[in-house]
Amino acid sequence: MNPRTLLKLAPSLLAPSLLAPAAALLLTGCLSTAGKIVTAPVRIAGSAVDAVTTSQSEADEKRGRQMREQEEKLGKMQRQYQKHLRQCDQGDRQACNKARDDYADMQYLMPGAVPQRR
Repeated sequence: MNPRTLLKLAPSLLAPSLLAPAAALLLTGCLSTAGKIVTAPVRIAGSAVDAVTTSQSEADEKRGRQMREQEEKLGKMQRQYQKHLRQCDQGDRQACNKARDDYADMQYLMPGAVPQRR
């Protein structure tokens, strides 16, 4: 027999003690959905704060990346300076000027150095 038919024919047969657990089982999905709806603004706000703020590890990674890029640039400038210095030793006056400029640029990029502009 169909459960709906049973409910129509004999509602008094179902004891309230059986209805409470059945209702609780049926409402659990509604309660979890309601909980998700209530906490959604808090989760969204938390995500927005995470997107805007930078954690310490992210800041450390960014600083490390910047330091590596600066070291790479400084290494390239040192190689260029050495090349121009060799050319200057061979009598190339333009290379002497370039070597002087390279050295000034390297001093500007050196960590802890105080930049001096002329």
